[in-house]
Amino acid sequence: MTDHALLPTLTRIAEALERLAPPPAGALDLTVADAFVWHPVPRPHLAPVPKVAAVPLGLLRGVDRQKDLLMENTLRFARGFTANNAMLWGARGTGKSSLAKAAHMAANTEIPGSLALIEIHREDIRTLPDLLGQLRAQPRRCLVFCDDLSFEREDADYKALKSVLDGGIEGRPPNVLFYATSNRRHLMSRDMIENERSTAIHGSEAIEEKVSLSDRFGLWIGFHNADQSTFFAMIEGYAAHFGLPVTTEELHAQAIEWSVTRGGRSGRVAWQFMLDLAGRLGVKIEA
Repeated sequence: MTDHALLPTLTRIAEALERLAPPPAGALDLTVADAFVWHPVPRPHLAPVPKVAAVPLGLLRGVDRQKDLLMENTLRFARGFTANNAMLWGARGTGKSSLAKAAHMAANTEIPGSLALIEIHREDIRTLPDLLGQLRAQPRRCLVFCDDLSFEREDADYKALKSVLDGGIEGRPPNVLFYATSNRRHLMSRDMIENERSTAIHGSEAIEEKVSLSDRFGLWIGFHNADQSTFFAMIEGYAAHFGLPVTTEELHAQAIEWSVTRGGRSGRVAWQFMLDLAGRLGVKIEA
C-alpha cells in the first residue's frame, strides 16, 4: 500500500486519539465560586462547589477556645495579613472539619469574597506542590484544606507536605494557607514511628523528620470528647436554631439514650441525634 493510500487511515487514527486525549486546561478562575475541589487527574483542574456542606459557626458548641484561635487566624489572613498554617487534631467527630469549613464561611460573610476554600483529598497530597504552583499567581487568597490527614508505613507522601510547610526554594505562596484535620497528633501511625526507630542507625534522628511534621504547623489546635454538659449545650443549640417542638427534659432524656447507644458524646453524635429527632418530629432541616 502506498503512502498516499495510507493517509486517510492515519488521519482517522490521529482524530480518534485527539478525541481520547483530555481537553487542555482552561484559565484558572477563582471568582466563579467560593469553594473548589482539586482533581489532579486525568487533567489537573479545580472543580467549583456550588454550596459547601458547612454548619454555621454559631452552632458549634463546646469548642469555644478552638473557634477563637482558628477564626482569629483566618480573619487575619482574609484581611491580607500573615497567618499560620493550622492543624486541627483530636478525637473523631469532635468538630474539626466542621470548624475549618465554618471558619471559611464566617470569614467570607464578614469580608465577602475574601477567601476561596480548596479541598485536596488525602490520596492526592503528593500533588500539593502542583496545586500551589497554580494558585501562586492568583489574586484571591486561598485556604487549602485536607480532611483526615495521616500517613502510614512506607508512605512517602509526607515529603510533599513537608516541602510545602517548610517553604522550599520558592517559599509558600503568600496567598495560600494550609489547614488540615487529623485524628493523630503527629500525623504518623505509632507502628510507623516505632518501625523507623527500630531500623535506624540513629533512631532518634531517623524519626525526627516524621514526628516533627506536625510541629511545622504554626497553629496546632486540639479537640477532645465532650462532657455531658457540653453535649447538652450542643443539642440545645441545635434544637433552638431549628425550632424543634420539644421540652428541655425530653431533649436531654432522648439525647442521653442516643449517646449511650453510640458509645460516646461528640459533636458528630449530637448532629446525628438532631437529624433523627427532627425527622421524628416532622421538621425539615438541611443535612
